[in-house]
Amino acid sequence: MTLPFGLPLRSLLVLLVGCAAVVSRAQAGDPGMNRVAESYVKLVLAVGLHDGDYVDAYYGPAEWKTEVAGEKPALPLIRERAAELRASLAAMDVSGGEALSRMRHKFLDRQLAALEARVAMLAGTKFTFDEESERLYDAVAPTRTEAYFQDLLVQLDQALPGSGTVTERLEAFRRDFVIPADKIDPVFQAAIAEARKRTGLHLALPAGENFTVEYVTDKPWSAYNWYQGNFQSLIQVNTSLPIYIERAIDLACHEGYPGHHVFNVLLEKNLVRDRGWVEFSVYPLFSPQSFIAEGTGNYGIVVAFPGEERIAFARDVLFPLAGLDPARAAEYARVLSLTKQLNFAGNEAARRYLDGEISAEAAAEWLNRNALMDPARAKQRVRFIDKYRSYVINYNLGEQIVERYVETHAAGDAQRRWEIFAELISTPQLPSGIR
Repeated sequence: MTLPFGLPLRSLLVLLVGCAAVVSRAQAGDPGMNRVAESYVKLVLAVGLHDGDYVDAYYGPAEWKTEVAGEKPALPLIRERAAELRASLAAMDVSGGEALSRMRHKFLDRQLAALEARVAMLAGTKFTFDEESERLYDAVAPTRTEAYFQDLLVQLDQALPGSGTVTERLEAFRRDFVIPADKIDPVFQAAIAEARKRTGLHLALPAGENFTVEYVTDKPWSAYNWYQGNFQSLIQVNTSLPIYIERAIDLACHEGYPGHHVFNVLLEKNLVRDRGWVEFSVYPLFSPQSFIAEGTGNYGIVVAFPGEERIAFARDVLFPLAGLDPARAAEYARVLSLTKQLNFAGNEAARRYLDGEISAEAAAEWLNRNALMDPARAKQRVRFIDKYRSYVINYNLGEQIVERYVETHAAGDAQRRWEIFAELISTPQLPSGIR
């Protein structure tokens, strides 16, 4: 089942014209940086031949992909070329250039460093959880003790009615807020439409931007945005596990407006099309770019639905559409605000599991005990950790860093918050640059 929004998907003609225009504009920019950028794109595509999860999106020239597939360079050669590109960048004097070009220079270097690290991992190098996240995502998550989570669990214990463990009571409480299967479609349509409207009031999006939603099953993630280029996305929502009412707004914003879809649209519009910076026509998943993408995706929920506005919209629109009791919306929101503080428990489970301190079963038990995930959801999260490893820090730490950066610069001004947020999702940002 799909939910179309806006105009139809791009035509092949438009795609070909767009790619030709990108290459043409790239020729007119900084020749040295552009040569590195083109080589970087081809290296990312080359890593993708060895790692099926690496290239999250590509909408650059088709002939580059064909060229790379024909050569299929081995991992040692890819790593050697990456080192050469970083040496070329280091030899460039960009001190007199515009701020955006200096940001571009740093971005390319850090993305290449992450590519080197991923290639090393594919070749068998083992990093600790923290070493891996620093090398891939330019960030290290703080360590939280079990006592930290226990303090939060005491607060939840007092907030939840009934008997049994805190996990059992939370699970029983949340069952009243599951979207019935036959209501998922209209609830998501309403959430997406509102998120799009709110985003459009503050951000200028290119004509024809659009995404399609598909419902899928048996995935290690709850939802995924597959950016197609030409301002189009495919968003898949996993319905294998029950979907709680708050996820409608979460996913509408995180995957769509003003999250991943808008993030990719603005990078394509401002950097690829307007400046000819071809490096943004490819998105390597295991890179600092993902820290910014996931952090802004999560914080975009707060930007679009600040404070009581989220509760009001859920109560007045989404709860009735789902057939849930609107009178309980505020109560549910209070419990969710407490459970959100447990998000860092996922990092600790991943750190201990990937560092070999605990087994997969023990990691699921940790999530059940300290993140209050029901057993099925805890097992799904361990599947995610198996596949994406230290990527988990991008959601919670990413949101925390983005929030701190935006709020520091916005100083409580709602419009300024949107402006700072827009800057983050349309310029070459690095985690180390916004800390």
